[in-house]
Amino acid sequence: MPADRIALITGANKGIGFEIARQLGEQGCVVLAGARDEVRGKAAADSLAGLGITALPLRIDVTDPVSAADAASWIERRHGRLDVLVNNAGIAGGFSGPPSAATAADLREVYETNVFGVVSVTNAMLPLLRRSEAGRIVNLSSHAGSLTLNTDPDSPLANVNMLAYQSSKTALNALTVLYAKELKGTSVKINLANPGPVATDINGHRGHLTPAEGARIAVRLALLDESGPSGACLAENGTVPW
Repeated sequence: MPADRIALITGANKGIGFEIARQLGEQGCVVLAGARDEVRGKAAADSLAGLGITALPLRIDVTDPVSAADAASWIERRHGRLDVLVNNAGIAGGFSGPPSAATAADLREVYETNVFGVVSVTNAMLPLLRRSEAGRIVNLSSHAGSLTLNTDPDSPLANVNMLAYQSSKTALNALTVLYAKELKGTSVKINLANPGPVATDINGHRGHLTPAEGARIAVRLALLDESGPSGACLAENGTVPW
């Protein structure tokens, strides 16, 4: 891996995203703190800089392909390449009823960030990642997207039915596998990180893990050496079933 790795983390202004940025910065990465809100992004970058981390704010709205392209152009002008992309930005959505009560609009709102946004940002950044000696893409997934766990009557997910969020993470798992197939034989690896039940805004802070604990698997995948996997779905305690 390059000594001065350039790492972009979307949704880096709080929660798991901020912790991923902090931990990557502690490993010597130059952190690009991606955030939709410029003020919050600058505050996050300033907080990281206060810890001795080289961090810069970068405005990026993952739901806007033009914003993603502008961010990629800024990175190219300033750094010429990108070594790490962590697609962390995600939402749960407001709909929590049964699938039969959902509308296409309910799904579209969540998919714009959790699925379409990942495609837009990844595609905008791929030319820069291909210039890296060891480009790494990490997509933040969830056990809630596992079809195996959702169909297991003994799983904690057996009675969870969050249509938009769960199906968006299943779709994210699938597109990550497809990107891995395209990138096979290149210097770029792409994997899924499952942080576990982390207490964040997305779940009303009901998780029992801290953001720092949830960030660890994403950081590990972001710093994989050449022998590491691509197209894998991993948590701290091992592989997550599809």
